[in-house]
Amino acid sequence: MIEKYFEKKNLISFDKTYSADVFIKHPDKYKQLEIDSQKKENLISRGGGYSYSAASFKKESLSIGMKNFNRILYFDKEKQEITIESGITFIELLNFTLKYGLWITQIPGYPFITLGGAVAANVHGKSCSSDGTIRNVIKNILIFHKNHGWLNLSKDENKNIFDLTIGGFGLTGTIVSLTIKLVKLEGLNFITSVKKTKSISDTIDLIKDSKSKNLLAYSWNRVDPNLKNFGEGLVFYNKIEKNKEKIDLELSNFNSFHFFMNKINLCLWNKVTIKTFNYFFLNYYRYLKKDNYIDNFSNAIFPFRGKEMYFSLFGKKGFYESQILVSHEVAQNFIEELRKAISIYKPTITLFSIKEMQGNQEYLRFEGNMTLLTFDVTKNNKNSIFMDEVDKLCIKYNAIPSIIKDSRLKREVLDKCYKFADKFREELKNFDSKRFYKSELSDRLNL
Repeated sequence: MIEKYFEKKNLISFDKTYSADVFIKHPDKYKQLEIDSQKKENLISRGGGYSYSAASFKKESLSIGMKNFNRILYFDKEKQEITIESGITFIELLNFTLKYGLWITQIPGYPFITLGGAVAANVHGKSCSSDGTIRNVIKNILIFHKNHGWLNLSKDENKNIFDLTIGGFGLTGTIVSLTIKLVKLEGLNFITSVKKTKSISDTIDLIKDSKSKNLLAYSWNRVDPNLKNFGEGLVFYNKIEKNKEKIDLELSNFNSFHFFMNKINLCLWNKVTIKTFNYFFLNYYRYLKKDNYIDNFSNAIFPFRGKEMYFSLFGKKGFYESQILVSHEVAQNFIEELRKAISIYKPTITLFSIKEMQGNQEYLRFEGNMTLLTFDVTKNNKNSIFMDEVDKLCIKYNAIPSIIKDSRLKREVLDKCYKFADKFREELKNFDSKRFYKSELSDRLNL
C-alpha cells in the first residue's frame, strides 16, 4: 500500500558515502503535507539534497521533499524583512531581494541550496568571521510536527524548540517557512585582492588580521606531503565595491551539477593531477592575474557554481570532506600535528582552505570564535586511516568537526567534541518522545 502512495527512489549523499532506497513525496499544499507526514512512522524533510552527510534520508524511511514550497509569503522593504517557504533556494531568494538592494550575507557556496536546509544545518558563508551563521538573521520559523502539529518558533515563542531547530538537522519536524532579516547591499561587484602566503601559520595570521578590515577572507593552500614550503598558497580578500546604483542579478536556475554527477566512474584526482592543478592554479595568480581585480557577485559569493566538475572527478566512490573549528590558542599546535599526520599517511588532499568563524557553540551548532579549516580527500582505505587520526586530533585539542560535512563522523567523536550533544539529545527527546524524525545522520550519531 505504501509503495503505491509514495515514489520509491535511490538517494545518495553529496559525498557519495551513503546511499539507500527510500520513499519520497513532494507535497504542494499544507494539508497534503499533514496527510503525507502521517503515512509512515519515521520521516525526515529534504531540501535541495546537497548535504554532504545523509541528513535528509535513511533506508526505507520517508523523505518529504520541499521543492514545491518555494513561495515568497511576505516582504517589507522598509523593515527589511522577508518570509519565504523553506523550499526556496538561495538563487531564487537573491533574484528577488537584490532588485531592492537587499540580501543576507550568510550564504553557502552553492546557489541551489534551500533556505530550509540552510536553517537545519545552520550554514555559514564567506562572511562567517564577521556575520556568523544564518542563525543570526532568523526571526521566526514555522514547522509542522506529526505529533505536535503546526508550531510557530521564535525567541519569544517556543524558544527552546526554535533553538533546537536551527542546526537541528530537521529532527524537530518539517521546516515549512521562515522570516529572515535582510541587510542592504551597497554594490553588486566585489573588489578581490590576492596575497601570497608562505605557510599555514602565515595564512592564519593574515586571515585573522582581515577581520578588523571588514573583508571576506579565505585561503587556498598546498599541503602536499613532500612540499618544502608546507601550506604555501594564496589568501583571497573580497570587499563590496560601493556606490553601484544598479542591483540586478538574474542567475540561471540551471543546475549543472547533475549534468556531471554520474558521468565519471573512476577517481581522476591523484598525486599527478593534484600537483599539476596546483602548479597551474598557483602560477595563474602569480603571473597572469592581477593582485587586485573586480569580481562579479556570482563568482565571489558562489565559488563552486560552474566548477561542479571538481566533484565529478572524484568518481563514483566520492570523497571525504572535513571542516574543523580550532581555537586560536591551539591552532598552531593542531596544524603542526596535522602536518606530521599528512607526512606519515600521505593522504590525497585535493583542497585545503582556511577561514575565521564567529559565533557561540551551543547544542550541535558548528559555531565559535575560532579558526576554520576545510579539506577534501579522495576516498580509500589509506585516507580513511588518516581521517581517523584527524578525529584523534580533534578530541585532543577540543576542536569541533562539522556534522553536516563529515559523513564518516562517529558518535564517540561527536560526544567528545560537542559538549552540548547530550543536552541536545535530552531536550529533543523531551519534545518528541517517540523520535519520529530520523535520518542516517541521526541514526549514526544517536541523536
